Amino acid sequence: MLKISYLQRLNMSKKVIQEAAREFVCFVNKGPSPYHVVDECKSRLLSAGFTELRERDSWSIDPLGKYFVINNFSTIIAFAVGGKFKPGNGFSIVGAHTDSPCLKVKPRSCRTKYGYVGVGVQCYGGGIWHTWFDRDLKLAGRAMVKKDGGLVHRLVHIDEPILRVPNICIHLQRDHNDKFGPNKETHIIPVLATTAQEKLEGIPSGAAKGALCSHHPPMLQWLLSNQLNCKPDDILDFELFLADHQPATLGGALKEFIFAPRIDNLMNCYTGLQGLVQSMDSLPDDKNVRMLCLYDNEEVGSTSTQGAQSSITEWILRRISAGGSPVAFEEAIPKSLVVSADQAHAIHPNYPEKHEVNHQPMLHEGVVLKFNANQRYATTAITASILREVASRCGVPLQDVAVRNDSACGSTIGPIISAELGVRTVDIGTPQLSMHSIREMSCTSGVHQATMLYKEFYKSFPEIDDSLTAA
Repeated sequence: MLKISYLQRLNMSKKVIQEAAREFVCFVNKGPSPYHVVDECKSRLLSAGFTELRERDSWSIDPLGKYFVINNFSTIIAFAVGGKFKPGNGFSIVGAHTDSPCLKVKPRSCRTKYGYVGVGVQCYGGGIWHTWFDRDLKLAGRAMVKKDGGLVHRLVHIDEPILRVPNICIHLQRDHNDKFGPNKETHIIPVLATTAQEKLEGIPSGAAKGALCSHHPPMLQWLLSNQLNCKPDDILDFELFLADHQPATLGGALKEFIFAPRIDNLMNCYTGLQGLVQSMDSLPDDKNVRMLCLYDNEEVGSTSTQGAQSSITEWILRRISAGGSPVAFEEAIPKSLVVSADQAHAIHPNYPEKHEVNHQPMLHEGVVLKFNANQRYATTAITASILREVASRCGVPLQDVAVRNDSACGSTIGPIISAELGVRTVDIGTPQLSMHSIREMSCTSGVHQATMLYKEFYKSFPEIDDSLTAA
């Protein structure tokens, strides 16, 4: 029997779905690194009336107040205080991550040989590295610059196709199509220029005398100083990521797909942010604090100052809970729920055997609830039921997924936060293909579905939670 599509069920126009998807595409194109993602979120939050707080300052948190905190310029936690909030009340939290697998410039990146100016890189996260070959690559990230006796944090986005990891031709490796396993140290060295053209163009060589003068190719330092409009000597350090120069776009014959880098996990950064901002009309009647936590370093385990396994979340929750009883924080945790929002694997038309027979998420068919008996996901029957009730109230369809018993299972920030805070957690995500490729693929309806689900979660979780009883 043919399934009724999401569009038919909700009687929504393609225009609404595509407008949401196009706005997400713009968000992706503005976020080539975690630092840019956080900066874009900051801009949108400020436009929505949120106020920035600094961790090192004292805070005055008021009902109906809207705030955000930034850590390391790559993690951002935003929260809006319900009009009926009192210390000891719960937190309605959506959590996602700002980072994605990529290539990161090494601290010492000079790899000039055989007339090529190469740039040494590290493999960050579990990327599908063969997809980075023969792509036009740009650079984005941040730099620390000396200015007027102080240190200034500067965003970097060299939005030009300046780097490329070239494949070896089939004539020199005849089994290339049968087995492609590049050595990550010796074969993944992006080419920036040739030494011949570098000399012809008169690029300064060895002129810089700063901290990085011998660490990186002069061409790279020249590009970076031009981007920052400063002298190479003024650049103390940087963290630069390679990114696909081709912008995100809508695709497919019916414009129903999203072809983009970093869908995992900018999809949930964007939709979580949209859900929070769009839920503000009901904030005066809320007794909870609505919170969005976008962490860095999920792709490498979350064990960093700015990661989900750090103490940053607990400290912020405790500061918001201050002013009540000495155990207000401990009282708040059992009244709270974390929606761990990370992407899910849609069934692949060419590899259907990789999915468990009864758990085959499809594009357009709804947000995916993730289950794992070995606690790779934190979903329980209770947290899944709460989310099912949320979804029923806003008309967003849900799908379930559990991996095959003979298959490995990824994980998310869900189990980490659940264990660190002792807070109930549910793991979800919208379905996609090509996860961890340089260019991933999702569906346009997923943007709207996730946004509506998070918006409804912020609005209705306290009421649903109050209705939870034991027979």
